[in-house]
Amino acid sequence: MGVETAVDKGMAAKDDRLRISALGEYYEDLLTIDSAINGRTEAQQSASLLCSKLQEREDRIKARVRYLAAKRGITFEEMWLLMLKGEYKKMTSQEIEELDRILPM
Repeated sequence: MGVETAVDKGMAAKDDRLRISALGEYYEDLLTIDSAINGRTEAQQSASLLCSKLQEREDRIKARVRYLAAKRGITFEEMWLLMLKGEYKKMTSQEIEELDRILPM
């Protein structure tokens, strides 16, 4: 007897791959060519390009998280974790009005 897998049980295996919307014809062509030049698959080259862009934007992303945390009166780390857990929610108009009472401008 072997090990029974999710596929053996008729269940789909979990797929953790990132899904993106279509790039459009021009950008798909650029990705195909860029992948060929770099000797990578399109999936590998896409991941590399995305990581590079995120590294480029990291300071700006963190600044935005600091802003949102300060607006809510919580730490950067607390805000970061809310976002990682998928628990971040946009402030309601009522919550924003309450800020006006606390910090009138």
